[in-house]
Amino acid sequence: MINHERRRLLESRIWPHVQTPAQYVGGERNIVVKDHGHLRGKLCIGFPDAYTIGMSHHGLQVLYSLMNRRSDWCAERVFAPWPDMEQQLRKHDIPLYSLETFTALSDFDVVGLSLQYEISSPNVLTMIDLGGIPLDAVDRTMADPLLVAGGPCCQNPEPMADYFDVMITGDGEPALPVICDLWIELKEKYRRADGSFADGETGRQQRADALLVVAQQIEYAYVPRFYQCEYADDRIQSLTPTRDDIPKTVAPSVISDLDGIPLPTKPIVPYIECVHDRIALEIMRGCPHLCRFCQSTVIKRPLRIREVETIVDAAWESYLNTGHNEISILSLSSSDYPHFEPLVKRLHEVFKPVGVNISVPSLRVNDQLRSLPQLIGSERRNSLTLAPEVARDDMREQIRKKIKNSDLIEGCRAAFQNGFESVKLYFMCGLPGERAVDLDGIVDLAETIATVGKEVRGRYARVTASVSNFVPKAHTPYQWNGMQRREYFQWAHKYLWSRRTIRSVNIKCHDIETSLLEGVISRGDRRTGKAIRLAWERGARMDGWTEYLDPQRWWQALADAGINVDRQVHDSYEMMDKLPWDHVNIKFGRGYLEKEQGRATVQLAAMANAT
Repeated sequence: MINHERRRLLESRIWPHVQTPAQYVGGERNIVVKDHGHLRGKLCIGFPDAYTIGMSHHGLQVLYSLMNRRSDWCAERVFAPWPDMEQQLRKHDIPLYSLETFTALSDFDVVGLSLQYEISSPNVLTMIDLGGIPLDAVDRTMADPLLVAGGPCCQNPEPMADYFDVMITGDGEPALPVICDLWIELKEKYRRADGSFADGETGRQQRADALLVVAQQIEYAYVPRFYQCEYADDRIQSLTPTRDDIPKTVAPSVISDLDGIPLPTKPIVPYIECVHDRIALEIMRGCPHLCRFCQSTVIKRPLRIREVETIVDAAWESYLNTGHNEISILSLSSSDYPHFEPLVKRLHEVFKPVGVNISVPSLRVNDQLRSLPQLIGSERRNSLTLAPEVARDDMREQIRKKIKNSDLIEGCRAAFQNGFESVKLYFMCGLPGERAVDLDGIVDLAETIATVGKEVRGRYARVTASVSNFVPKAHTPYQWNGMQRREYFQWAHKYLWSRRTIRSVNIKCHDIETSLLEGVISRGDRRTGKAIRLAWERGARMDGWTEYLDPQRWWQALADAGINVDRQVHDSYEMMDKLPWDHVNIKFGRGYLEKEQGRATVQLAAMANAT
């Protein structure tokens, strides 16, 4: 069951020599350990970032719980090691292993990785290579695990297409079990009498034949090896199947009844402090709004909800199984949940007597916000977080975020009156058609809220305006727009700071180089994967953490891979141009996005004329 020999070796030679070894030892409360000898299949769920990030990801807990409910499968976990751990594993020739049984990744039937953030792409290569699996999908045989990718980065699967056997868009809950079961059937077909598999060219061909069955039978399974790309003028011109029996486009996996999918009620309790040490419960999937900048609202359709008692029952059971003193209700816009007020009141009724706080991290700015601070309370919390995105009404019309400053200001006033001490606001800069007055509005709005705090509490409130650099993402109406250049963001950040007059207001701008790299990867085609590999081979690790990011290493890798960054990131597409992600379907289809882009263009022209 547990590889005790490997664990003893790790305990004696490696864990004493790495920082925070508790993230590598397993054994946490509520883990599931099964005897591999009595299972049909073995799955390892991976997150290509540090343990502290991966263990805070709700989706990992959901899939872990889902697969471990089955008696014939196990689901175990793996995370990207920090560079000191990677160095020790390579030094002692120990493969990257699962935390439940210390099994090497290469010994699993299926390895599934969640691609949440483009900058983490090199971590994926670290995990594959360190786990003893061939990096290139075409080099694997049936003896190697099936490598499956899911998550938002699969909305443009091309930059990582060479490294995965199958890539999935949409909901993971219905997709993962189907793919796992089919792969086991295919493995048995090619298993020899002694239990081994063919190697060499025969083994690679058998794997190709097996993957062909996956591509033919599962409509939401994108198998990159069966699609061929052609390029011209530094852009993709076509991406077509290499066979007539392969679909030209790939559909998303969709759950029709979210309430019927059990919430994880025995979430794993980490040994070390993580980004989110709390119970997380997804109350709704999707968003009723259609903001033009937002990828999630497009790819997570249709809107689906869980019932109040389903949520409350799962919350109570999770509390009994963990002892956490905070419950976070999750969705893209929690206050748009149709039964929001009854849910929050019911949760307070159940959990206030036992000292458990209710957290609502994604509130929408509307007239309801004025009553929310009193509803959600301020126990063990003194800050309210909101995402107005932009600060002027005409720009809000352009991005289709229909909120009002008056609602936001009065909601903050109510928060200060109910004991809140600070406010965090999320904005974007670099949106299509942005003007200096839009940047003025960010500072003006933040300082107005700080002043409201003074009116209520006698001193200026602490207000943080967190400003991200806009990246036009796949499957949004802005996907045809180019991203602003480095020089623009440098000017915009400096300009925002120059406008600040109240000391309690902080303008926190995201790192420009990180945003530009996110744009390069998220808008890239399959050739971008070569640059990712070059950066990885030259030492790119944990680049989502600022202290590890070396932008020059990336820019050099992109240049050496022949990537025209200006063409890929900053130049706009024409409406009829082929996009690298056109073969991935969304619910509304490209026609909807074209219509919304056309409307946005008209509004931009009106804004320019008014100016």
